[in-house]
Amino acid sequence: MNKSLLKFLTDFGPLVIFFIVYYQNDNNLRLAIPPFIIATLISLAVVYLLEKQIPLVPLASGILISVFGGLTLYFKNPIFFYMKPTIINLLFAGTLLFGQFILKKSLLKIFFKNSLKLQDLGWSKLNNRWIFFFIFVAILNEIVWRTQTEVFWVNFKVWGLLTITFLFTASLIPLLNKYKLEDN
Repeated sequence: MNKSLLKFLTDFGPLVIFFIVYYQNDNNLRLAIPPFIIATLISLAVVYLLEKQIPLVPLASGILISVFGGLTLYFKNPIFFYMKPTIINLLFAGTLLFGQFILKKSLLKIFFKNSLKLQDLGWSKLNNRWIFFFIFVAILNEIVWRTQTEVFWVNFKVWGLLTITFLFTASLIPLLNKYKLEDN
């Protein structure tokens, strides 16, 4: 199997499984969570077997899916699952803020040093934009789950947040181009 296809499957396979189980069982969150957790853990194991490491973002997401999914099942209360996107986005924003103000470094520069070559000002601006983005989507998730139906939230969580993240990432291209270091 081709590596990019496997990467796609490990990234999106658990979500597809969640959707299939959720919609085939009359939008039952409690039935969709266990296969989602299992598929997420399997995908993390596959990534580890192939790369001998698990990137930080999928690892953190997998832990939070397992913990908050488990809390939802144990307490029979979906609020834990609804809040997972809020918490993970605030953790990411907090991590970037910690790096910027306490460590005095852009953690994005450390994470992406091999794939992006930017001037220091570019790293700083990129870091700030991601901080604001993570806070924005955390607030947006809170508004949606507190004011809409569960079915609406499930669709928003996947299709809405995915689209918003894609558009935000695309909006960063001019910034990346402006502060890109020239190869000598």
